[in-house]
Amino acid sequence: MSLSRSFLLAIVCGFTASATMATEPAPDVKVMSFNIRYGTAKDGENHWDKRKEFLADTVKAFGPDLLGTQENLGFQRDFLAEKLAGYEALGVGRDDGKEKGEMMAVFWRKERFEKTDGGHFWLSETPKVAGSKSWDSSLPRMATWVKLKDKKADGKAVLWVNTHFDHMGKVSRVEAAKLLRSQIAALGEGCSILVTGDFNSGEESDPYKALFGVGGKDESPVVDSYRVAHPKREDNEGTTTPFKPGPSKGSRIDWIGVSRDWKVVSAEIDHTSRDGRTPSDHFPITAVIRR
Repeated sequence: MSLSRSFLLAIVCGFTASATMATEPAPDVKVMSFNIRYGTAKDGENHWDKRKEFLADTVKAFGPDLLGTQENLGFQRDFLAEKLAGYEALGVGRDDGKEKGEMMAVFWRKERFEKTDGGHFWLSETPKVAGSKSWDSSLPRMATWVKLKDKKADGKAVLWVNTHFDHMGKVSRVEAAKLLRSQIAALGEGCSILVTGDFNSGEESDPYKALFGVGGKDESPVVDSYRVAHPKREDNEGTTTPFKPGPSKGSRIDWIGVSRDWKVVSAEIDHTSRDGRTPSDHFPITAVIRR
């Protein structure tokens, strides 16, 4: 083969390889949302110190690219950050925006995602005021958000919001859903959207309708990934447990919402148990999504 022919062949092969790389789809994104139960709760045999290793093992078994946690305290955030090698974390206390109170800490796999922006807002009439609460909320409630660049995919950034609605205030849950929806619109312009959290509300509730736009005039920016994957409602879709294994007949109050540019590959409620116990009083929920 002549030198010139070899040179031309190399160029053609180079263009072919570049084209193949350009059209190769990005790997699926694995998402987990997990209310891990605050670590100072008087839970006896289910106390944090007795289940924390099991909980970390449960997370690692799924291997999320993105992990949204709820109800964690600073030492729990730090424990998971230590156990989950290769992740970066963001989380502050709901009482002061620093270290006081429960957190909605998020963890992302650094190999896959790079944080370009991030922050927090409170589920109140003054969302920029740390520790604020409104309506009939029993406690300060908040959301933590990040914007992420996907290192393995070209295109839009990802806005991810992780939250925990009040467990008592009916009005506050509806207003929080409305606020969350408006914040998504403000923060997520031009982004793919992801929402994780414990919403303390079932599928027939007003907060669910306010967030996902069921019966509303305006299309919601997000859909319920679990219901996309499982169009038919079934028994045993509950996401809370008194630390007992097996499916629950309670309400599905933990949700993963995604914008419509994501394809939902799968969405599940993880019923992992060990020695007759679960790692938390909520089952972790998962979704595998792709663009």
